[in-house]
Amino acid sequence: MHQPPTFEVDGDAIREERMRAGLEISDLAERAGISRRYLSHLENGTRKRMRPSRYAALRTALNATDAQLLLAPPRNHPDKE
Repeated sequence: MHQPPTFEVDGDAIREERMRAGLEISDLAERAGISRRYLSHLENGTRKRMRPSRYAALRTALNATDAQLLLAPPRNHPDKE
């Protein structure tokens, strides 16, 4: 089955950017249109991959760059490489 490209994010960097922006986790989640729980999982490393639309919304809400938030460039499912 084909998997869409995903972005591997750095949870520590997300947390740092959120704190730098002076946002609570619930505030950032609302701005990015994602759940607080999902954002918490990203920040603590339980989840590392995001779909492009969610990642773009988070990056925009943080006013951050790919270099600040990503561990690796976007990629397809490992079985398809």
